[in-house]
Formats: sequence, structure tokens, C-alpha cells
Amino acid sequence: MADVKHLRAAGVSLVLDFSGGTLPRVRHWGADLGGLDPVELDAVLSVQEPHPIGFSVDGGVDVAVLPEQSAGWLGTPGIVGNRGGRDFSTAFRVVAVDGVDGGAGELTVRAVDEVAALGLELVVELTASGLVRQRAVLTNTGSSDFTVDAVNLTLPVPAQAVEILDFTGRWTRERSPQRTRWTHGLRVRENRTGRTGFDSAYLFAAGTAGFGNRSGEIWAVHTAWSGNHRTFAERTYHSVSLLGSGELLLSGEVVLGAGESYSSPWQYASYGHGLDEVSARFHRHLRSRPSHPTSPRPVVVNTWEAVYFDHDLDRLKALADAAAGVGAERFVLDDGWFGSRRDDRRGLGDWYVSDEVWPDGLGPLTDHVTGLGMEFGIWVEPEMVNPDSDLARAHPDWVMAAGDRLPGTARSQQVLDLARPEAFAHILERLDDLLSTYPVSYLKWDHNRDLVDAGHRPTGRAGVHGQTLAVYRLLDELRRRHPGVEVESCSSGGGRIDLEVLERTDRVWVSDCIDALERQSMQRWTNALIPLELMGTHVGAGSSHTTHRQHPIDFRAGTALFGHFGIEWDLTAASEADLERLRSWVALYKELRPLLHTGVSVHGDHPDPAIEVHGVVAEDGSDAVFAIVALATSASYPPGAVRLPGLAPDRSYRVRPLAPADVPDGNADDWASS
Repeated sequence: MADVKHLRAAGVSLVLDFSGGTLPRVRHWGADLGGLDPVELDAVLSVQEPHPIGFSVDGGVDVAVLPEQSAGWLGTPGIVGNRGGRDFSTAFRVVAVDGVDGGAGELTVRAVDEVAALGLELVVELTASGLVRQRAVLTNTGSSDFTVDAVNLTLPVPAQAVEILDFTGRWTRERSPQRTRWTHGLRVRENRTGRTGFDSAYLFAAGTAGFGNRSGEIWAVHTAWSGNHRTFAERTYHSVSLLGSGELLLSGEVVLGAGESYSSPWQYASYGHGLDEVSARFHRHLRSRPSHPTSPRPVVVNTWEAVYFDHDLDRLKALADAAAGVGAERFVLDDGWFGSRRDDRRGLGDWYVSDEVWPDGLGPLTDHVTGLGMEFGIWVEPEMVNPDSDLARAHPDWVMAAGDRLPGTARSQQVLDLARPEAFAHILERLDDLLSTYPVSYLKWDHNRDLVDAGHRPTGRAGVHGQTLAVYRLLDELRRRHPGVEVESCSSGGGRIDLEVLERTDRVWVSDCIDALERQSMQRWTNALIPLELMGTHVGAGSSHTTHRQHPIDFRAGTALFGHFGIEWDLTAASEADLERLRSWVALYKELRPLLHTGVSVHGDHPDPAIEVHGVVAEDGSDAVFAIVALATSASYPPGAVRLPGLAPDRSYRVRPLAPADVPDGNADDWASS
């Protein structure tokens, strides 16, 4: 086993030190060091050797990717757990390292702690796009139970990273950026909502002072997990700075019996000069997956803000006609098609087509939609149940609860315990039947409440971990049975957006707010992690459903252009002028989507906060499209020239406005006569 592994890809180096037989230490994660010979590599290690401290242990304190107190580290431990009060501190010894040495690829590290009776498998990978990806699998090799309270993976960050960018938010205001100084101690972002969360750290970035979209060195991590999780930055008095993350386990949630294992979430990490480079590594990695959507992202019409719960066949057929008339390619029937679901207080969980609203089933509508040349999609919320439903009345014990005490309802909902085999089997059968009976090519998969007191009954044992894994299994099995069906991750809007749910879904819903002004910020920061083709971006009505702001159609459509374009608007009530304008924007989206959905997302660092400049540049630099957006009135009028980021410096470009966006806000008549 070599003592040092140097992985290189896409301008990034990762140097791992295995000397001494202890868990690997990262000696360098950042800019590519080049092809170092053994002497040069040894010099890198000697420079990064920890300085002696002399209080916790004599000599330097080595901090591994899974930090251990037995090495003298008194910061956040890599493993928190015990065996009946014993074996709280591990001392792993590496017994095997397999995988690449140089270039991109994966290393598998196997280690044991004979005293604590634990086995460990670490997977550390440098992807072809330059992302670091790692996870840990902990196995109980003893004969008694071992309780796991936390598994935290870390990566070191150099001292010049002095500023932290992470995200907060709420319903209809997801992914709001916030910056803080990185000072000594811990900055911890915990999510306990049972889903990724509106206010998750999302992308937790540390960088040099004043880093921006196109400037500064940045190191960033993302926790790929759709349940409770914890992301943190830690800086200690002995010159150690770490970014770390892991699942946030509730008390007693994971207890390993003899031979059982716990797998941590994947931790993803990106290094770059400027946020655009950090993001591009994520985007290229996602696009390289075999499961990544490759067909053109169809123009979607969703019925929610058009009809809400008012499901009427003739009205919906007229809406489908209007949708096809503007060039839509997918028609999605939202909430209200099943059971007694005439409002949001009843019927959830009864996944049978409503005889009351659809006496002939959904066939007349699906036939009409597909006859117009559009795909048919449908809304479901399989993880939740209304107390006022046949399912809850028949199986009250299927509701998640801390023992006999039911949680308070939220949105008149409780959580269905999918880790319970019979509940899982029932929901799988219902969704499988729906997808087998009708030509459904798309599921809008919603999740509309936080998990509170979420225990498995009758024991009441904490169950967010088990519920999250059960949802993954359900999605995996449905995708196996129906490989042609695409799935959107929606969770009260943008409450479940992470790289693990995206292993099973083809699109994320950015927010329930489609006010174009609000969406400018939310889409920009969602794009920090997610490429445009996976982001649901819709054109709403002239007056926003959530904010009641009014915006002209060109601002609404121009905002939705940068994503997976859709429409959520009662087109049967739209004026012919608006419909004609919308047809033009749909045509532009179809023309540009090969560029939008394969190119590099770029964002300018414009000095005027009222002006936003963003765009997409082809990977080879041959083409680009940009939006220059006025988010507010500017202190300067006119605001002056802008720089278009990301263009190739050795090329000349012909710059031209694109119709219908060549006239501000569609005021063609006003401008022509002025």
C-alpha cells in the first residue's frame, strides 16, 4: 500500500496521506499541483505536516477525513456512538487501500478497530469534473449492539478562506444567500425537518475575502441527503480549518446489531476560482450520469394555478387545447383528481381516480391530451395522508408518531410510515396501478409537510432515517417497473433539492412562487448546484398567485427561459396578444434549449446591484445567450455597458438581440413610435 495517493482531474488535485496505517489525511485539496515526482510529493506532505500542540497529545494532531479523538483531535469527531457506554472513541487501523493512483477515480479504504469491534469502509473519489465525493460505511463486527449517533466526513480548507456563503429560506423564498466571516469555533447548519428543507445550507462555501461569481478561491461542500442533516465549518486554535457534513441522526435512530452496517450520505465537494467554476463541476458531474435526461426538455403546462381543485373535463380539455396551441409538449394534471380530494383537507392517501369527478376515469382526458401530441403527467403525494381519508381510517397505525402521541397536523396532513412494509406495499401497488392503467409519462412527486415526532409505531422509535431510505426504495422500484416515467421532486415547492434525490428524479421544482422578480434570485442560487435542464421554471399569470405582483409577459417568460420551461396559467383566459407573445417565447426556448441545457452557466459580478447579468456559454465557446435583467431602479440612468462573462478571450463574437426579447417588456409599439 503506497503511503500517498495523488488524484488529479479537471484542474484539481487531491493528495491523501496514508502513512502510519491510520485513516487517510488530506494534505492538499485545491488547484492542480501537476505531475509531481516522489520528491516533490514528499515536499508537499512535509509542508502540510501538522505543528506540535503539546496539550492533547505530544506532537502534531493529524485530522483524518473521519477525525478521531484517539489521534488527539478534540474538535467535532468523525464517529459519535457507543456500545452500552463503551467504545465511544475509535482508533481505526487501515488494512487495505484499493483503487486509482493518479488521474480521476475512486479509492476504497478498509479499516478496523479490533477493540471497539468496528469495521469501516471509506470511499473517496475525484470525479472527472473535479468533484471530491466521499462516504463512510460503518459495520458492527461485535456481538452486542452499537449505537450510531453521528458519522461526520470532513475536508481541510486553507487559512486564506475567511468568508462563508451558505443559504437560508422559507416557503416561496427558497435558497436565500447569506455571508458571514469565518471565525474561530463552529458554524453549524442543522436541518431537522425530515426533508432537505427550505433553509438547508444547500451549498456551504468557504472562500477568500470578497469571492464572487468570477473571482476568488472557493471550497464548497454539499450533503447529498433528503432527510435530517448537518453541515459545518470548524476552525480551531491550532490552525486547522475544516468543512464537514453528515446525517443528523435523532436519538436512538440507528442501532447496529451484530454484522449490521450504516452508510453515511455522500458528501460532495467542489473547488474553483469563482462560484461559476464551483458550480460547473457539479453540473458536468450530473450531466455525465447514465440516468441524466438526454431528450429535449419538453415545454410543460401544469394545471395548478389554472384550475386548482376545480377539475372539470371540458374545462381541462379546453386548457389542453390552448396549451397545444402555444406549443406545449407535456400536460400535467395537478392535485384534486383522486378520492374525495376536492380541497386540501381530505382524501390524501386514497390513490384511486375519483368517481365523483371522473365517472369515466381519466381516459377521456389522457386520450385528448395525447391526441394533441402532448405527454400526460400527474401529481401525487405518496408520503402523506389526511386524517380525513379512507386510508387513515382503515390504518391509523400507519401514521408516524412518537408512541401513542400523534403529532399535530400540518396542512391537515400526517406522515405515512413507508418504512412499514404493509404501508410501503400499498402505496407501491397504487402508484404502479396508476402508471400501468394510464399513459402517464411524468409524476410530479410532492411532499408537503415537515416530519414532526416522526416515529415508527408501535415502538415510537425515531424514524426519519428509515422514512428517507423507504422513499428512496419506493422511487427506485417505481423507476425499475416504469423506466420511461420521469419524476419531478417537489416539496412545498423547493423543499427537497439535493443530489441524492436527483439520483431518482429528473427535475426539481424551484419554488411554489413563480413571481418572476422573486424567481430571478431563487433560480440563480438553485443553479449554483443544479444545471438549468433540471430546474422547473414556469410562466405564471400576469398577477402572481403568491405575491400578487404584476409583471409583463416578457419579464415572466424571459425569467422562465433559463431552466426547464413551463407554463402555469389559465391560458383559456389569456388575451390573444399574450398568447401570441407566449408562442414566440416557447419557440425561442425550443430553439435555445440545446445550448441552455448543455452549456456552462455564467453570472456576472456587475457593480450595480440593480443589474443582474447571467447566461449560458457553449462548452466550446462558440455560442452564448445572455440576459441583462433590471431587478430594481438603478442609481445611474442609463446604467451603462455590461460585461458578458465566460466568453472565450481568443474569439470574436457577433452580438445581437433575440426576438421576442429584443424590445424591453414587449413594448414594441411604444418604442417604435418614440
